[in-house]
Amino acid sequence: MKNKYTWLFAAIISPTMLVSCGGDDAGQQQMNPMAMAVPVNTIQVKQQSVTGRDTYPATVVPLQEVELRPQVSGYITNIFVQDGQRVKKGQKLYEIDQNKYQAGIQQAQASLQSAKANLARAEKDLERYERLAERDAIARQQVDYARTEVQTARAQVSAAQAQVRSASTDLSYSVINAPFSGVIGISQARVGAQVSPGQPLLNTISSSDPIAVDFVINEGELGRFSNLQQGKQPDSLFTVRFNNGEQYQHNGKLLAIDRAIGRRSGTTTVRVQFPNPDERLVPGMTVSLNVLNQDLGEQIVIPFKAVTEQLGEYYVYVVQGDSVVQQNVQLGTRVAADIVVREGLKEGQQIVTEGIQRLRQGAKVQLGGPEQPQAGAAQ
Repeated sequence: MKNKYTWLFAAIISPTMLVSCGGDDAGQQQMNPMAMAVPVNTIQVKQQSVTGRDTYPATVVPLQEVELRPQVSGYITNIFVQDGQRVKKGQKLYEIDQNKYQAGIQQAQASLQSAKANLARAEKDLERYERLAERDAIARQQVDYARTEVQTARAQVSAAQAQVRSASTDLSYSVINAPFSGVIGISQARVGAQVSPGQPLLNTISSSDPIAVDFVINEGELGRFSNLQQGKQPDSLFTVRFNNGEQYQHNGKLLAIDRAIGRRSGTTTVRVQFPNPDERLVPGMTVSLNVLNQDLGEQIVIPFKAVTEQLGEYYVYVVQGDSVVQQNVQLGTRVAADIVVREGLKEGQQIVTEGIQRLRQGAKVQLGGPEQPQAGAAQ
């Protein structure tokens, strides 16, 4: 009876062990992805002619801009320009009622004439008293009084002259002239409006040619732009592109870097000056500012899809024999669907462009038809 059960147990266990042993090799192959070749497409690394540019969002600003505000009170009697008109330095823009200020000048001039006449009388009296004093024909005290009278009269003349200048200034302020050549905006006040010193804002005038473009950089880029400001700047160093993709025809020059880095933002403002003869750059406009970088001439350029990122670092898979090696690279300028590699690759190396998702360091690969690099220079 015991032998019967022993035979039955062996009959059940033996096929199970055979199946388990027979499938061991296949299981190991299925569990080990290194033993399986991953089909991939590759490309041979080559150099291309590149003009690398860094792009910054920027704002067009005038080099000169002034708010026009009244400095005297009264009613606006004339507006000499049209809204949006180009004006020249010194050109009349607004006029405030001048009657009061013309009368003020006349009154001040009359006071000045009276003060001068009083001075002339006092000087003659002093001269007469001094001659009498030489013959002891008058008290010395009377001469002292006459001298004081002359000094008082001279002070009155000076005060009257100051009143004339003040009245003349008020009269000149009643006419507002263009402080520089530029374009005036839409008037905020009309003829007949009452104004007072400082209020309201009448208009704004800004220069248009040349014009500036401001953009923001972080403190890590400050050294680069400081060197550009001190050294010779290439003609095409700074260019502008409109929001519709059109390239502005004139190149710019670095004009200024703001005095300090923002404590909270860690950034500062850089100003570039552009010619603007056709007034295509309008104050307040947002544009893209392109700045030439170090990626110029013949550079290693690869498809961007060949790059993988891990913890802020970038890698490509380089083919070595029948396997791949993960290679760290330093990237440069993005050129359409490609990107410049500044460090990490050499011309002639073969890198994976498709099938990257299934790869890891040392993985076996099965090469498909290598992709051909794009012909022509990358711009």
